[in-house]
Amino acid sequence: QVQLVESGGGLVQAGDSLRLSCVASGDTIGIAAMGWYRQAPGKEREWVGTAVNGGRTNYADSVRGRFTISRDNAKNTVYLQMNSLTPEDTAVYYCNAPYYTTEFWGRGTQVTVSS
Repeated sequence: QVQLVESGGGLVQAGDSLRLSCVASGDTIGIAAMGWYRQAPGKEREWVGTAVNGGRTNYADSVRGRFTISRDNAKNTVYLQMNSLTPEDTAVYYCNAPYYTTEFWGRGTQVTVSS
């Protein structure tokens, strides 16, 4: 079992930056990658980006160039640095960790961007 806890959400203005963190605990050795998803009100949950073991990162087109994912393996933590935020980035952000044949999710952290 793996537990994921996100933090760092909040209310910011358009153009601001914010950094989210997700700390993994439990059987973290089985984690293949760590990533972020988001869900805006009334919309489906969408993939934001992933950092796989070994350092490679991938991003959704909507955030590429503005968001950066990094990992601190010693701390079992993944970060989501979000720059140039817009109101369209308003959502609950979830941490995700694929784990063998399943996956784990955090409970999410709210990010609200005002115009």
